[in-house]
Amino acid sequence: MTRSITALLVFVSLSAAAGAETFTGIVADEMCATGDHSRMKMGDTDAECTKACVDSHGVSYVLYDGNSTYTLSGNALERFAGQKVRVVGTLDAKKRTIKIDSITSIS
Repeated sequence: MTRSITALLVFVSLSAAAGAETFTGIVADEMCATGDHSRMKMGDTDAECTKACVDSHGVSYVLYDGNSTYTLSGNALERFAGQKVRVVGTLDAKKRTIKIDSITSIS
């Protein structure tokens, strides 16, 4: 019985990890998805403007990889606003949403 449960847990863990992909890009907001906040002027930096747009306009945080924009689904995204990041997560291609497993800043 214990072996069966252990085998099942390993299978589930591997199945979940198999769906994860790695994405790299800039954390922005839906209104300024390319990270260019020069026309919005809601802060002195891209990070400040991104946070202000999310707070004031109720838009979502997105990841812009230079070509495509993906809505980010996860917590604590504010601290990554305006930064280049590496996201590990699962892409819902129809909704263009990434469910974040982990996110880290990169230089």
